[in-house]
Amino acid sequence: MCKLEEIHSPHDIKHLNKKELTDLCGQLRQKMIDTVSRTGGHLSSNLGTVELTVALHRVFDTPHDVIVWDVGHQCYAHKLLTDRYADFDTLRQQGGVSGFPKPEESVHDSFITGHSSTSISAANGIAKAKTLTGEGGYTVAVIGDGALTGGLAYEGLSNAGRSDDRLLVILNDNQMSISRNVGFVARYLSHQRSRVKYVRRKRRLFRILERLPLIGKPLIAVLQNTKKRLKRTLFPNTSYFENMGFYYMGPVDGHDLDDLNEALLAAKSIGRPVLLHIDTVKGKGCTFAEKNPDTYHGISRFDVQTGEPVKGGDSFSAHFGQTLCDLAQEDARIVAVTAAMIKGTCLENFAARYPARFFDTGIAEEHAVTFSSGMASGGLLPVFAVYSTFLQRSYDQLVNDTSIMNNHIVLAIDRAGVVPDDGETHQGIYDVAMLATIPNTTLFAPSNYKELELHLRQALYDTPGIAAVRYPKGPQPEVLAEYEPSYKAFDWLDDKGRDLLVITYGRTYGDALTVCRQRQRNGHRTGLLKINRILPLPDEVVEIAAGYSCVLLLEETGRRGGIGELLGSRLAQSGFAGHYAVKAIDVTLGACTTAQGLEAIELDIPGISAFIKAHAEGKNGE
Repeated sequence: MCKLEEIHSPHDIKHLNKKELTDLCGQLRQKMIDTVSRTGGHLSSNLGTVELTVALHRVFDTPHDVIVWDVGHQCYAHKLLTDRYADFDTLRQQGGVSGFPKPEESVHDSFITGHSSTSISAANGIAKAKTLTGEGGYTVAVIGDGALTGGLAYEGLSNAGRSDDRLLVILNDNQMSISRNVGFVARYLSHQRSRVKYVRRKRRLFRILERLPLIGKPLIAVLQNTKKRLKRTLFPNTSYFENMGFYYMGPVDGHDLDDLNEALLAAKSIGRPVLLHIDTVKGKGCTFAEKNPDTYHGISRFDVQTGEPVKGGDSFSAHFGQTLCDLAQEDARIVAVTAAMIKGTCLENFAARYPARFFDTGIAEEHAVTFSSGMASGGLLPVFAVYSTFLQRSYDQLVNDTSIMNNHIVLAIDRAGVVPDDGETHQGIYDVAMLATIPNTTLFAPSNYKELELHLRQALYDTPGIAAVRYPKGPQPEVLAEYEPSYKAFDWLDDKGRDLLVITYGRTYGDALTVCRQRQRNGHRTGLLKINRILPLPDEVVEIAAGYSCVLLLEETGRRGGIGELLGSRLAQSGFAGHYAVKAIDVTLGACTTAQGLEAIELDIPGISAFIKAHAEGKNGE
């Protein structure tokens, strides 16, 4: 019997028989379920691509042939078959196996794909490089039907279909993205009913005809032309993908190893861009994941027997969802928008209570912003709930479709700052710098739940243009649980001295407050200023800071373009001659817990304390 732990490279599975391969698929699924139950991770999508992964590695030869996984939510079986079984228990842990493809982790990982809809463009580029360099080999992009709701996928299809490169796009159709699929793509794919058997039979027929002397090749040409004419007459819209230049095959049963193997071999032999459409079941082989594939798409730790998630605590996201529901009950103009992140942004209750005022655009952040701006121009109050890392995709739409017209939309920026588990591609560290460059933009940074509620109301009713509220993943700092918010743009806790001022905002205020209180108890004069509205930066903050001899700013965002740089520039313009320093994120954060991430960037209590002490020495007699 083949044992998964004895598989160290794809070569080890190429000569297994069907029974051994079927057993291997079962072992892959069990390893995923056991591991994700302890570490959390993307379960449903990975369970659905087990047979496909096995078939791909039997037909193709990585790394000579290249596989690009989109989003990377489908790559766990690939990792287990490429010598990462022994380390798989470290999945999504600090220093462990990444939850996404990572070239520095394995030669079999070709491209980091942490965001959706990128695989076709990347594979198109890789295939073109192979053609121009004469390297040879095939390039395969594996993309889910949910990712086809993203516009970049169509840009990639449009360009790739015009090439003659050896490119295979595998459309993994499980009728799901992260949440249930919406729109034209889902409807279109449900009506695609071509069969790969047709391709195989046609090829066999043509091979027979080619052997016939004299009449063989002319007869083939007649048949081909007749087929094209009949197809245009009877089925003018048979395949959208064929119209884009791809040879379309499918759908194929994505859990039948024989059909997959034969389809992949047929696709490989065509020698030009092919789109192979396969049907899979998201969560395949795990009862609770099959029944609730969206719940188990990205899941925290759970009981492996029952599937019940390990209970988490309260969170900023949950309070946002509840607050928005309460506000929507008061005001029928409020509408909610998300980009395939209903559960992640905690909008399930809003969708259930106000279905006519809830819009899931699919994985299409650019469209979501312009759509929201359009609704705003029509008198509505749109709130677009989006992860910080995905907001990056919509910069052009924020500038040209919203800011220039000063349309009023609200951005609820979830997962801002350090984001646990998912690694480099999901850290929320660029939203502040991005929004700081966009005119007519206001950005609030609540430090606890009560401030989140207040700032959301302020963003809706007291702020023109783009009004954003950024908040982290997870709970509020315990030290701030009873902290009462104010409508002011900042809160200043002055120690009556003018030696040292610490400035911060958001979640960081909790640890900064703890450190500053301790310093004050130890006799060190330490002022503390919390910015509530960080953009536009309040003039009073600059004026107050200019009155101190030492000013330190702490922020859980990227250093470049952050509030620290902005305040530093303003202080320099004011003639400030004191000492100024910034503690922000200037490293790449991989997978980690929130605590590990804050420790790595030295924005936990020990890090903040050491930073303040180092810069305060010699400034106030320490």
